[in-house]
Amino acid sequence: MNIKQAKEQIRNTLRAYLDRDALGSYRIPAVRQRPVLLIGPPGIGKTQIMEQIAAEENVGLVSYTITHHTRQSAIGLPFIEKRIYDGVERTVTEYTMSEILGSVCALTEKTGIREGILFLDEINCVSETLAPMMLQFLQCKTFGNQKLPEGWLIVAAGNPPEYNRSVRDFDVVTLDRVKRITVEEDFAVWKEYARRKGLHGAVISYLDLKKENFYRIENSPEGMQFATARGWEDLSEILYAYEALGIAPDTELAVQYIQMPAVARDFTNYYALYNKYRQVYHIDDILRGNVPKVTLTEFAAAPFDERLAVMGLLLSRLSESARETRRQDALCAALFDTLAGVKARLPELPADTLPGILEVRRAALRRAADAGQEDREQKNLRQAEIKRLEAYQKALADTDEGAQAQMETLRALFAKETQTRETAADETGRMFDNAFRFLEEAVGPSQELVLFVTEITAGYDTSWFVGEFGCDAYFRHNRELLFDETRQGILDRLRTDV
Repeated sequence: MNIKQAKEQIRNTLRAYLDRDALGSYRIPAVRQRPVLLIGPPGIGKTQIMEQIAAEENVGLVSYTITHHTRQSAIGLPFIEKRIYDGVERTVTEYTMSEILGSVCALTEKTGIREGILFLDEINCVSETLAPMMLQFLQCKTFGNQKLPEGWLIVAAGNPPEYNRSVRDFDVVTLDRVKRITVEEDFAVWKEYARRKGLHGAVISYLDLKKENFYRIENSPEGMQFATARGWEDLSEILYAYEALGIAPDTELAVQYIQMPAVARDFTNYYALYNKYRQVYHIDDILRGNVPKVTLTEFAAAPFDERLAVMGLLLSRLSESARETRRQDALCAALFDTLAGVKARLPELPADTLPGILEVRRAALRRAADAGQEDREQKNLRQAEIKRLEAYQKALADTDEGAQAQMETLRALFAKETQTRETAADETGRMFDNAFRFLEEAVGPSQELVLFVTEITAGYDTSWFVGEFGCDAYFRHNRELLFDETRQGILDRLRTDV
């Protein structure tokens, strides 16, 4: 299965394990709560889906790469304890708490979260001395004589043997006590994720053209060479940073992330063309509705891969603008709920109410970080809301106004946020209209327009924007596309019947 399907399987497992019966006990007893064994190639997003599930389900996440541990740090250190058995004092060996289990308990103490995911990466690459302890943990959920608290799902991840010579096989006894999920790389699923996360348009459009370079691991005379999903995502991050600093990326940079020199060189050449097309085709002018005639002519006469790159540039800018609109919309929704709570506490002064609300918001932000719920978008939203509320608090400070007057001040401040949202939506809508107009004038009804509509539909931010604010050109072409598909389906059935 792909990583998206694996995420859903693990999420459903977590929900089932944490479900309680009418008496408040876990519906599935701990002894029947099998750990998940997630087997898949490196760099496809196994760790990321754990972070996403923890954030979405509001549970804790403790992550360890198990190959970094020794037998002592994993299971704890032995010590001698005295006990009385049948009236006779005996010395027995016990163990200090494992660092891993200690981290679970520390998270609970710090956040109050008592349920979560314990993620152990590279589980099948442990040392020979640690392997028996890890197998015992998967089977019995204990290190030494310390047991994992109830309410924690164990997810152990590993690589297939073809990707790592250190991999050791699990025996049947162990495999019969885990839920095994085998995951494979899938470009279409990764592309959906990449659009959602706002990865660099050059990375996405390059891989659209060269899907075979999305995930490759090969042995060469120079050693192991590879390109992975993790590598492409990290390369996207550094490209944004270099562009902000005015530094020109080169092959030497690309090969640090895409450790397959031929692919790194190919991407660097494409990146140069990508930036050239941005200038030659006046992408910003197209989206503003100022398209020189020569641009229309050049686009119509360009090779298909060049037209595809230009559409990638257009889609990247549309996604970026739609994303900013969506984030402003989410911020307005969060502030609206907060201000509704302030209003409900009238006649208490809003200036006296806001500090308590701010502290709750800050505590929630800290708690999410401590719990391992590192969802960047949620974190950014919380930070933006806190920043606005701090500004509101400052605006109300040292004022002698009454509660109603202060509430009016807050309404005026909030109105500026909603105006920012409307302005962003209007600007993004014009960009959508101008992009469609350019393609219609340049190539008319064509496979390019079909691809453009398909990409907008598949893109998280672009589809959200169209659903929230509409786009006549999109709906028109989408109806035409659906009509053509329906018509073709009828013709195919008629041919089959005849």
